[in-house]
Amino acid sequence: MRAVAAHEFASSAPGKPAAARDSFQRHVFAAIWAIGLTQARDENGDLSQALGLARADLVALARAWSPHPQAIAQAEATSETIELDEEEGQLLRLLDHHRASSDAETFWLARMVTRRSMQPNHLWQDLGLNDRGELSRLLRENFPELAAANVANMKWKKFFYRRLCEMEGFTLCTAPSCRECDDFDRCFGPEDGESLLARIRRENTTETLSHL
Repeated sequence: MRAVAAHEFASSAPGKPAAARDSFQRHVFAAIWAIGLTQARDENGDLSQALGLARADLVALARAWSPHPQAIAQAEATSETIELDEEEGQLLRLLDHHRASSDAETFWLARMVTRRSMQPNHLWQDLGLNDRGELSRLLRENFPELAAANVANMKWKKFFYRRLCEMEGFTLCTAPSCRECDDFDRCFGPEDGESLLARIRRENTTETLSHL
């Protein structure tokens, strides 16, 4: 089955959905969908497992944001249920507690951000976004209270886990303060790099040209 590219997913959405469904939100869903499909294909896996959403939610997402027949078919071919391990469950509870809305979009984002946080790259990369700024905007708009608490601009994954530690009443840090920590850059260093989707497009183009 041919994968629906991010630009197809976004452009096939209805002209102008409900007020909350702006162009940035469509871009976010398109990027996450595309990176999830890529992982599922590369690992011979399942889109549900890659994104942390069960079949019914993926179908609803596709129909609401991209009623493209291929996207709906991809959603319908996924797992009916999703299981979370303890770490994911804790992170999901953190995000759910700070959701700006009870709408379906924020519900889906909480679960997809949780699942993609388990991947090894910068979170913005593993969400298929273009840069950290897009991730920060996603969090500000959908989890504003949580995002506002990151006053020191800590890396988002590090910040999530620091909040989880604080909720449990302990800390994994041994340094008296961040400024005196030898691992300062691991928490506050730049989150730069190349978009994973851009890298995938480049690699696919190179592979295609090599066969000409």
